[in-house]
Amino acid sequence: MVRGLYTAYTGMKNEQKRLDIIANNLANAATVGYKKESVTNQSFDQVLTTKIKDESEAYNDRPIGRMNLGVKLGEVYTNYNQGSIRQTSNTYDLALDGKGFFNIAVTNRLGEVSTKYTRNGSFTMTNDGFIVDKEGNRLLGEGGEIAVPTEAAEVVIDESGGVFADGNFIDTILVTDFENYDYLSKFGDTMVEPLEGAVEIETGASIRQGFTEQSNVNVVSEMVDLINITRNYEANQKVIQSIDQTLDLAANSIGKI
Repeated sequence: MVRGLYTAYTGMKNEQKRLDIIANNLANAATVGYKKESVTNQSFDQVLTTKIKDESEAYNDRPIGRMNLGVKLGEVYTNYNQGSIRQTSNTYDLALDGKGFFNIAVTNRLGEVSTKYTRNGSFTMTNDGFIVDKEGNRLLGEGGEIAVPTEAAEVVIDESGGVFADGNFIDTILVTDFENYDYLSKFGDTMVEPLEGAVEIETGASIRQGFTEQSNVNVVSEMVDLINITRNYEANQKVIQSIDQTLDLAANSIGKI
């Protein structure tokens, strides 16, 4: 294989992955609680090249140096920096000011319930009084799934997460933080789940009722990166086209002489 073709191919594959991630970031720029994703890339390890079976060297194998095999994808990582806080004045819209996550009870297709974590505080109340997200997953408090009396005229949630209905204490919203976010894996667009080794720690985050945390995606920055990725992709395409034309010339023109 012509090494230049492979090097250009790895560059195109890397830019395609970056493009997919940026497109997803832009699609979720208005999603409450969404956290921006990025991807790293790195060079393949260099390999030692050896000249073999060359009659000019008396058929003696001889190292001729090292060469690079192109670029490879690294890891996809999430930027957990806090997004801007926007006031909505809705009773069940909640925003975390500080590090931490709301606890959500998620039920899968098999009916199994597990706890996921999110910064998306856009909640509503069901007809039977449970506080849920837009998918119907229930918000968890210290006493389990939080249910508010449906006849309550006023529901107040204080900064520490205490839920009060007409002045009566109902429950305290659970807020969980983790020692190392590298042990978190994304679940859907705005949720995360802990991996083995994740350590829970206390959080100093406060809850703001009537507010939501917006996506931390900077649209202008993403568009600039999108333009750069497109140019890099096109540059690798031109490399492949140039090598292809050279091979065509060698095979069909010079080969006839």
